[in-house]
Amino acid sequence: MMRLYFKNKENHVNQWKKVLPFYLFTLLPLPVSAQSVATDSTETKTVETTEKKPGLGKRILNKLNDKYFTTKYDTNYVARPKEKWLIRLLGNQTGNFIHAKGTVHDIYTKYDLHTKTNYTVGVEVNYCDIAATFSINPAKIGGNYNDYEFNFEYHGQKLSFDINYLRATSLKGDIKYRDIDHLDEEGLRMNVVNASAYYIFNNRKFSYAAALFQNYYQLRSAGSWLAGLSVQSGSIKTTDELKERSPLAPEVHLTFTNIALGGGYGHNFVFGKRSQWLLHLSVIPSFVVYKHNRLTVNSDEMKDHGLCFNMLFNERVSAVYHFTPRYNMGASLIMSNSIYNNDNIKINQNKWLTRLFFGMRF
Repeated sequence: MMRLYFKNKENHVNQWKKVLPFYLFTLLPLPVSAQSVATDSTETKTVETTEKKPGLGKRILNKLNDKYFTTKYDTNYVARPKEKWLIRLLGNQTGNFIHAKGTVHDIYTKYDLHTKTNYTVGVEVNYCDIAATFSINPAKIGGNYNDYEFNFEYHGQKLSFDINYLRATSLKGDIKYRDIDHLDEEGLRMNVVNASAYYIFNNRKFSYAAALFQNYYQLRSAGSWLAGLSVQSGSIKTTDELKERSPLAPEVHLTFTNIALGGGYGHNFVFGKRSQWLLHLSVIPSFVVYKHNRLTVNSDEMKDHGLCFNMLFNERVSAVYHFTPRYNMGASLIMSNSIYNNDNIKINQNKWLTRLFFGMRF
């Protein structure tokens, strides 16, 4: 039995010696194939895990974030809030007054007119200094206001500018022309554009944006001299509705374009233990350096391109109270005035905008 066992064992060994080369030959390609699969898998994984290039929207947001936290202000005077979102609830009121008088071809005319006051309520969403405002006018929804107004503002570290466009047919008030003593709505059509730009000299310590946009903190009181450029252009013309109602009413057509250069001063006053109160005052008077004005009354025309007393003024007033670093409220007043005076005609126009606001950061 013992011999048989060893004999059988020897036979099995001999058989495995014969078969083993065949198995090794058949198994030999497997490691090569496995290595190839592993290599392909690794390469695929490498391609999949490669970081993709950010899209356009993501790149824009990254640049806005970088710019938001990059400031050249003196941080002892001006600071940037850490919150990038600012939501403001707004209540606006705008209006326009025009006072004009003069004598053209021995005919004396005087106007004391004003547009219908415009009231709007809205919300402003500001992200990294990019803001959009949605507002509604209850009177317009109810059909009681037909004028159109557009306002745009930008307040940066060194430069600030604002643009206002008004298209109005609601001018009414007192008028003195022969036997006419009053002007109702729809009598005159007015289109006016006011644009102003300012350069801030002490731009490291003084912030317009802290006073008017609240996207910066003014920590200490500071002021700055300002250089300004103002442009005013528009027209006022008698409507057909007025001629139908009052055939004796004069046909008036006034066109004007004024470009003015000037300078002024602005100051931010800061009060409170934690710089909670901010009061802003600024005024920029400008002298007209170019003008193109034309007045036509019943086909009698008068042009003015010469020198006379002609100035534009821009005033800003703002008060802000910070409850906490995240919550604030306040009010502001923006005014644009023009004064024109020559031997025959005097014109004074006043455009104003008042605003109440409540802001929240997050």
